[in-house]
Amino acid sequence: MNKPFVGIIGLGYVGLPLVRAFVSAGARVFGFDVDQQKVNKLLQGESYIRHLETSWLKPAIANQTFVPTSDMSRLGDPDAIIICVPTPLNASRDPDMTYIENTTRAIAKHLRRGQLVVLESTTYPGTTRDVVKPILDESGLVCGTDYFLAFSPEREDPGNQHFSTQTIPKVVGGINPTSLEKAIAIYSLVMKSVVPVASCEVAEASKILENTYRSVNIAMVNELKLLFMHLGIDIWEVIEAAKTKPFGFQAFYPGPGLGGHCIPIDPFYLTWLARCHEMPTRFIELAGEINTAMPRFVVDRVAEALNDQSKPVKGAKIGILGVAYKKNIDDPRESPSFKLMELLSERGAILSYSDPHVPSLPKMRSFDVPALSSQPLTPAYLKSLDCAVIATDHSAFDYPMIVGQSHLVVDTRNATLGIEAPAGRVWKA
Repeated sequence: MNKPFVGIIGLGYVGLPLVRAFVSAGARVFGFDVDQQKVNKLLQGESYIRHLETSWLKPAIANQTFVPTSDMSRLGDPDAIIICVPTPLNASRDPDMTYIENTTRAIAKHLRRGQLVVLESTTYPGTTRDVVKPILDESGLVCGTDYFLAFSPEREDPGNQHFSTQTIPKVVGGINPTSLEKAIAIYSLVMKSVVPVASCEVAEASKILENTYRSVNIAMVNELKLLFMHLGIDIWEVIEAAKTKPFGFQAFYPGPGLGGHCIPIDPFYLTWLARCHEMPTRFIELAGEINTAMPRFVVDRVAEALNDQSKPVKGAKIGILGVAYKKNIDDPRESPSFKLMELLSERGAILSYSDPHVPSLPKMRSFDVPALSSQPLTPAYLKSLDCAVIATDHSAFDYPMIVGQSHLVVDTRNATLGIEAPAGRVWKA
C-alpha cells in the first residue's frame, strides 16, 4: 500500500500522536474531532498536548497532508478509518460505550466499499464484533467483503522518552483474515513491528491484560506500603533492594492513587464482562478497592501531619504540587490529585496548586474541579501554605527548595529522598 489516505477520529493523547506517525510516513491524514476549538487550534498549527513535539504540525497543515476537521460527512473519503475515542466508565462503574457507538454510527452513514475500520479505543473483549460491527452492518455493506474491520489496542505512554508510537509493537486482530491482512498493511507503513493475533477478541483482551497486570501489582505495593509504614519500614527502600534481583521481579511503585485513562478504568471493563457471564474477578476487584482507597489514606496522613503541628485540616492552606497523573506531562485525566482536592475540600481545607505543565484546571468527567490556576512554585508561595502535598513528582520541581521553604511537606512519591529536613517537616504518604 503506497501513501494511503487515513482518517483518525479523536485527536487526543492517542489520536494526535498517531496522526504524526502517519504523516511522517508520507500518508495523507484527515483528523476528525467533534471539538471545534481543538480543530481550530490544530488548523493554526498549534498543539494542545504540551509534551508532543510539534515541528511537523505547521508544515503538515500547510501542505494539507494533515487536515483537521469536525465535518463527519467526509468520513467516506479515507481508505482507512481509525477510531481513537474515549471509553470511560459510567456512574455505576460499567463501560460507557457512548463515544464508540456514536462514532460508529457517524462512520456507518458514510461507509463505502473497500474501507477499513479499526477500533483502537481500549474496551472489553467482544466490543468490535458485538457493538461496532452491527452498527456498521446497518450501512447494508457486508463485513469482511465490502468493508473490513479490525481492532488494534493503543499503547501510548505520554512522556515516555524511550518509546514512541512508531516503536511500540502494534498488536492487530481482524474480524476475518482479509481484514487482518489490510490492517497489518496499513500499520506496517508506520510501525516498526506489527503483531498479528487470531481475532479482535484476542487483541482486545491483550490490552485489558496489560493494564490489569499493572493495576494488581500497584495495589500490592500500595497495600505493602501501609503494612511496612506501620512496621517502621520504608517501602521505597524495600523496592530498591528487591529490584537488584536480576530475574523474577519487576518493580512497581506506590502512590496517591491511580491516574491516566487506562489503569484506573480498564480493569473494570473486565470485571463488568465477568459479571455478565456470572463469573468472579476477585483479584481485579480487590486491586481496584485498594487503589481507589489511596487518596483517602493520603488525606488522613495530611490530617495526621497537620495535627502534629496542632493545626486542623479545616481552614488549613494546602497546596497540591502536581495535578498531572504522572511526572513531566500535561495529562490530568483521572489524576488522583483531583480526588485529593475533593476530599480535602470536604474537610474544609483552603486549596491551591502548582503544576508547570497544567496552567489551569480543566473540566473533568469524574470530578467536581475547582476553578484554580497554577501558582508559581516560589519560596513565598510555599511559606504561605500550612502544608505542601507532593502528588506528582515533576522534574521541574525544586525539591530541596520545597523542603527548605515549606512548613510541612507530605510526600506521596518519595521525591524528597536524601533531602535533609528538620524533624517532623517531611511526612511520607
